Amino acid sequence: MPRTFLLPDLGEGLTEADLVRWLVAEGDTVAIDQPIAEVETAKSLVEVPCPWAGVVTTLHGGTGETLEVGKPLISVDTGEDGPSSANGNDDGALSYREEERAGAVPAEPQDPGEQTAAASDDASDESEGSGNVLIGYGTSEGSGRRRRRRRWATGTETSAQKTHDTMNHAPRLAPKVTSPLVRKLAREHGVEVGDLAGSGPGGLIMRRDILGAIESQPAVDAVSAAGAAADAASAAGGTDQALPRTEYGDTVDARTGLTVAERQPVKGIRKTIGQAMTRSRQEIPEATIWVDVDVTPLVELRERLKERNGRAPGLMAFMARFALAGLMRHPELNVRVDEGPDGQEIVRFADVNLGFAAQTDRGLVVPVVRNAQGMGVEALQGAFGDLVETARAGRASTAELSGSTFTINNYGVFGTDGATPIINHPEAAILGMGRVISKPWVVDEELAVRKVMVLTLAFDHRVCDGGSAGGFLRFVADCAEDPETAITML
Repeated sequence: MPRTFLLPDLGEGLTEADLVRWLVAEGDTVAIDQPIAEVETAKSLVEVPCPWAGVVTTLHGGTGETLEVGKPLISVDTGEDGPSSANGNDDGALSYREEERAGAVPAEPQDPGEQTAAASDDASDESEGSGNVLIGYGTSEGSGRRRRRRRWATGTETSAQKTHDTMNHAPRLAPKVTSPLVRKLAREHGVEVGDLAGSGPGGLIMRRDILGAIESQPAVDAVSAAGAAADAASAAGGTDQALPRTEYGDTVDARTGLTVAERQPVKGIRKTIGQAMTRSRQEIPEATIWVDVDVTPLVELRERLKERNGRAPGLMAFMARFALAGLMRHPELNVRVDEGPDGQEIVRFADVNLGFAAQTDRGLVVPVVRNAQGMGVEALQGAFGDLVETARAGRASTAELSGSTFTINNYGVFGTDGATPIINHPEAAILGMGRVISKPWVVDEELAVRKVMVLTLAFDHRVCDGGSAGGFLRFVADCAEDPETAITML
């Protein structure tokens, strides 16, 4: 019979994932631990393996759909008979703990007298799994032991089971819609879910039912639709509402009267970035300072290194090394503000986990170089290169994208002179680098053309004042203006 695999716990408190693409199709034969889908979490791309061998019967979700942890992902016919799941479904969906041991040998059928003992076995088995959610299904400390599972006794029903069956067959006063995404889709397109006959199990209204209803709607005149929606928006106090679809298949925005070219849900990494930046602005009393730096000596040093060695570390590796040295002199910036039992408290760290902003096809991510305080320029350059490659390939782990205590952002690579960077919550400061450009500069009271960069520091005013922040930024600038001396002293 088909067995349904639920989307497993993806770690770090993540409760949902976007389905990027299926790696199998209905009717395909799959093997144990074969990757079946590629999902995108707020952290990275993840390949989800199948816990069983068999034939794929159902793919629960379409490309681009957001799936919740614990909801059905895929159903596989393993060719074995098995009991219905305890939640009343007939697809044998597994719980989290059962997912971890999906490769274990199934138990023999039980009679009613064995149920109590089986429940005791289940409780004692809670400590046996490997704990690996996405890898290593079926591993346990006692892999040779047969594990018994509870079954519904023949001819015996609990009150909860009876209630479920009664409600499932009774006439319903409300339409059967369980997915908030389906409800939202229906609401946005003016579809009355109560008028639909669901194509899902037990008449459940699915996403495909809503899409079918949308396609069957008659074309609406764009002008009249705009007028009707504008009136509705005005009556609601100016609330922005989308209008019905026009004959071209687009919608007209009530507030502007313009055709809407696209509606893109905020999810995945964009949702995570938005939440983090919003929280930073809401919670951190941020101040920003900046300084123009003559980096001509640093540029000339890199050119000499290229001539001598055929290569040279990038400017960000040098600036990161100077920033790490600055944090050793101004540790008040390498902190985090936490809520303690008696109010807020400043947590100071002995070492530095250096985060750096990296642009990828999925958006902006912050890989982390752990314990970076003792690393030289060459080591930092190598770490940056490895982490960027991993992040852009979508293979970065949660540990590689979290846990930073200070961040550096080189937005100069985009051709911008400066910016006011937003602190990477819950850190206390971020250093920004602008592009290097030629500018007129006074050197020894004479005008000269020099290579100049704008360095910017945004800092949490709760943890330090302008004197400490300015001292840190001035130290980094001085190192950049005399890099050879700085490197020999660091």
